[in-house]
Amino acid sequence: MPSSVIRFFRYAPATRELKVTFVSGRLYVYEDVPPEVAAAFKAARSKGTFFNQEIRDRYVYRDITHEYAG
Repeated sequence: MPSSVIRFFRYAPATRELKVTFVSGRLYVYEDVPPEVAAAFKAARSKGTFFNQEIRDRYVYRDITHEYAG
């Protein structure tokens, strides 16, 4: 999954949470993401483009970077 913007992501179907780690080191949790959106994100050729068009500004999110620092 090479991306110039997104380092890693993980989807939890039970909670419908999508955790996205950016190459900047920032970590965000996007809430109530439907499983089909997460599956399409996984399958997308360009993760950054898909994220910008289908996830960013469409779902409530929390910055949890500080929870994993240190």
